[in-house]
Amino acid sequence: MALIPCAPMFISDFNYDLPDALIAQYPTQERRASRLLELGDSLSDRNFSDLPQLLNAGDLLVFNDTRVIPARLRGHKDSGGRAEILIERITGEREALAHVRASKSPKPGTMLLLRDGVTAKVDGRDGELFALRFSSDIDSILDAQGEIPLPPYLNREAEADDVERYQTVYARDPGAVAAPTAGLHFDQQMLDDTLAAGMRHAWVTLHVGAGTFQALRHEEVESNRLHSERVEVSDECVELVRETRAAGGRVIAVGTTAVRSLECASQSGTLRPFHGETDLFILPGYRFASVDAMITNFHLPKSSLLMLVAAFAGKNRILRAYEHAVRSRYRFFSYGDSMFLTPESSA
Repeated sequence: MALIPCAPMFISDFNYDLPDALIAQYPTQERRASRLLELGDSLSDRNFSDLPQLLNAGDLLVFNDTRVIPARLRGHKDSGGRAEILIERITGEREALAHVRASKSPKPGTMLLLRDGVTAKVDGRDGELFALRFSSDIDSILDAQGEIPLPPYLNREAEADDVERYQTVYARDPGAVAAPTAGLHFDQQMLDDTLAAGMRHAWVTLHVGAGTFQALRHEEVESNRLHSERVEVSDECVELVRETRAAGGRVIAVGTTAVRSLECASQSGTLRPFHGETDLFILPGYRFASVDAMITNFHLPKSSLLMLVAAFAGKNRILRAYEHAVRSRYRFFSYGDSMFLTPESSA
């Protein structure tokens, strides 16, 4: 959908002050035990367990069913320096595109040595990513040696509990290197409760890449481009959205990845099945075609995801809501609390 013409935007317009103490380092003991900030006609402090009260029979919840893979590998270069590999995308049985952290950027031909005699040869570059060729099947290597790739702002190594908690309970399609975190608040009972209350569920797949954590480089917002991610919106999902809208129900996206999936499949003006890549950058002025409400976590300052929710709910409304969340000591980012957003025009 086209952008409504507006004045130039700058990433500094999407900044807010966040004390480090409010960055959630660990999840709540129970998934549904997080808080939920409702942004409707006014701000309301709730608990995530209140979510069914904000929904109506006939509403459709759209979830991203991607599954996080254990994408971080540790080893060293054949010259001896340590190297850390973060798989961005598996491109073949033994091939992948990856981020590589080392004291010096490895050149084509460099051999990266992992445990148990496993090797990864640097075949070349694809932008910021390295094309790697492994000595054996990548899936087997990740199962044996891979670690859950926690977001960089957690500043800690993955622990045993993260294997389960940095994964939605409905994750089923492996391919993401970061979780669709709005879905982390749902336990099986919450899924069952929403179905019992008359809501329906639909599924999309967007394999979240590590680029979701990369800072925007250019101060003028529209000079930036997002990384590309794989998306699948099925015929079944499209039909459920159509049925919901025709019956007067709302389409409620669980997370920004579900929003981007539905909207990239709506670029013709009508929601259609979609299987492919998207680098859709949703900014204030964007006209949403397929989403009526959104469940989301709190996002990093100056980030593309903060811009997306500002496009949906209004920049000033969002920034005021974030100021309230900071004052009220909500927990931020991947393991943090959640929001329920309605569009600016409906508030």
